[in-house]
Amino acid sequence: MNFEFFIAKRLISAKKYKSSISAPIIKIAIAAIAIGVIMMLVSFATGIGLKEKIREKIAAFNGHILIESYDNNSSQVSLMPISLHQDFYPEFKNVSGISHVQAVATKAGIIRTETDFEGIIVKGVGADYKWENFKDFLEEGELPDFKGKLNEDVLISRYQAKRLGLKIGDKVITYFPREGFDKTPLLRAFVVKGIYNSGFQEFDELYMMADIRHIQRLNGWEKDQVGGFEVFIDDFDQLDQKGAEVYDNTSSFLDTRTIKQKYYSIFEWLSLFDFNIALIIGIMILVAGINMITALLVLILERTQMIGILKALGGGDWGIRKIFLYNAAYLIVLGLFWGNLIGLGLLFIQKYFKLFPLNPQTYYVTNVPVYIGWEYILAVNLGTLILCVLMLLIPSIIISKISPVKAMKFD
Repeated sequence: MNFEFFIAKRLISAKKYKSSISAPIIKIAIAAIAIGVIMMLVSFATGIGLKEKIREKIAAFNGHILIESYDNNSSQVSLMPISLHQDFYPEFKNVSGISHVQAVATKAGIIRTETDFEGIIVKGVGADYKWENFKDFLEEGELPDFKGKLNEDVLISRYQAKRLGLKIGDKVITYFPREGFDKTPLLRAFVVKGIYNSGFQEFDELYMMADIRHIQRLNGWEKDQVGGFEVFIDDFDQLDQKGAEVYDNTSSFLDTRTIKQKYYSIFEWLSLFDFNIALIIGIMILVAGINMITALLVLILERTQMIGILKALGGGDWGIRKIFLYNAAYLIVLGLFWGNLIGLGLLFIQKYFKLFPLNPQTYYVTNVPVYIGWEYILAVNLGTLILCVLMLLIPSIIISKISPVKAMKFD
């Protein structure tokens, strides 16, 4: 057995050590490590979780990349149609990493009830629409089915339902204005099939989902004309790259935008999370390291006589330093254990029981989202252990300054 490790093990298990003056300082150091790990795990889990949740919600309403006519670029509604017959539809073969392409069209309208009215955007979708994205949002009723015969079913948001007093099965009288003040608005009577709540009020207050064939008829378009296409990719981290590839592989008459470009301010806000996480990690490791340095110095002073005896017996400075570094590493591992136990416990509780809510008007989600990934858990633990041990190398130099003669007289 390694001699330094053997001595360190005896020091750790010694009863005198547990009841010594350094005991409360060591407990504080362990608590600092544990609290630091908890804070880092929570920062990673909630920061990444919030970013992913918001990305998913934006993508559910827009796809990852939008392909539209240049005339529609600055508008929320489809002004000019484009042909459904494109090389990239229904499958984008020229660009890898594309999981789905769907055709959509949008038109502005006004919902009118006996007591209220509300401006909305009717989003027309077809049989190819990726409803999987809305399954988590559905609160009541069913998702519409537009694969067969044209029907009047629509999906409205909880926000719209509350504002207008609508429920499942109610008729939704919607007016669609036409160009010219003297022209009578077009009217359509829809039926509420389902009610969704994404928690993203910017979308919930606007979008009502209907059959795309209604939009085609209202606009006087042909059956093969749509407002645009929404493209979904496999890896969000490659969004900018795939956006450029999609642009290069579409007609010069079409424009493409990623959701980062369309919702620039939201994604700029999300990018601040990376800085916040890095700042928290840096502060927590620094605090934990300072506490461990204090604990190590106390351990060295408490064992000054032992250091003198080991030096008198021929022990080298580095060997004696290793004894205390092993001891400190054990305390760090102990702090990591409790930090992981408490931190991951809190994260799993939030993930499955959603105890901590958020204001959706500020954060676009109704509760704190949690992402639990072993990659950052491993990085936090290894990073904390390595950095704290490296920080302890400097104060352990004090051992080389201790004289054997004076140390054995030390009391």
